[in-house]
Amino acid sequence: MILLQLAILIFSIVAHEVSHGYIAYRRGDDTAYLMGRLTLNPIHHIDPVGSILVPAFCYVSGMPIFGWAKPVPINPTRLDKPRADMGKVALAGPVTNFTLAIICVAAMRIYALSPSAAPGALADSLNYGAQINLLLCIFNLIPIPPLDGSKVVYSLLPYNAADKYARVFGRYGMWIVIAFIFLGGARYVLFPIVTVIYKLLITAFFWI
Repeated sequence: MILLQLAILIFSIVAHEVSHGYIAYRRGDDTAYLMGRLTLNPIHHIDPVGSILVPAFCYVSGMPIFGWAKPVPINPTRLDKPRADMGKVALAGPVTNFTLAIICVAAMRIYALSPSAAPGALADSLNYGAQINLLLCIFNLIPIPPLDGSKVVYSLLPYNAADKYARVFGRYGMWIVIAFIFLGGARYVLFPIVTVIYKLLITAFFWI
């Protein structure tokens, strides 16, 4: 079961990163393509800390298995419209995770309609897939650098406001994110949001 969950997590975070690179490629930046990063092969995306150590720590400590992949390289200067396109590139990752969550819930519904449906590894894995992808989506939408949400906000703000936003949060963004996690942000903010969205998806699909 743990290996199946780890496989789902790795696929989800790899798909997240590949989507960034793919949209960048469509908007004029072929950096990720030339570096061989537009592939779902996890070997090209594994981050020693985010893809191995963090998931292992989560498993040992009894936390939901979580992690991240090595960021896909993006060169904003090669994009057709750097500011606007960076917002699209950043948003591609969370949108991909949300789409995967919907696919998992839809698969749960199809499985539930099967005459042989019964609780087991498949049902548990689909359930995990839906929730971990929602978590990846919501977490990455936090508007604090270096998370995707900050790039989306930056692309939408007027130039002066965007520069102030980048100066204020750019230097300390990672420390803010770390403090948010260690002070219980995941448990008290992210998990409740994920639970609400998950229940809405379940209600929508299983009501049909």
